[in-house]
Amino acid sequence: MIASIQGQVIHIGEDSIIVEVGGIGYLVFVTKIFHKSLRRGEKISLFTHLVVRQDSLTLYGFKDQDEIVLFQELIKVNGVGPRLALETLSTHSPDVIKRAVLNKQDVIFAQVSGIGKKTAQKIVLTLEDRITFTEDMVISPESAGVNAEVQEALTSLGYTVLEAQASLQTIPSDSPLDLETRLTIALRYFS
Repeated sequence: MIASIQGQVIHIGEDSIIVEVGGIGYLVFVTKIFHKSLRRGEKISLFTHLVVRQDSLTLYGFKDQDEIVLFQELIKVNGVGPRLALETLSTHSPDVIKRAVLNKQDVIFAQVSGIGKKTAQKIVLTLEDRITFTEDMVISPESAGVNAEVQEALTSLGYTVLEAQASLQTIPSDSPLDLETRLTIALRYFS
């Protein structure tokens, strides 16, 4: 098993990179967010997961332990393969995924391309006993509903789902539960 890789980015593909280590180039699939931040020639260090199939060896790379642990738990869910797990981590941050599982928000997973309602429910049920949570991840049902509306408003304004979720993280937990106030606070994130 290849657990980590450290080297120089020599090529950036559409959804993968080639990392040169000791004269050997490794093709590594990475999340879209991480992919966008990389530059050719940059030295990087990744945690990796090797998927062995009858006809291929595929390497998936992650910038931190949190991502790889979630990836490994996601691929244990029936119906979620490595590509779908990577797409999930490309769409949502590890904190958002953990909050969604803790608060049983399967709709968060249904936003990922390729995941339907049943698979989203399966992810929540499977992961709720397998990942660790912090106390600040608990969201009241009322604020979860308003936050979903805020996220929808932000995406309709042209922000990506990930940008909208990042702005939601800046809303204090004691903020009023009305849509207008929460949307105003979330928009301040972008200024």
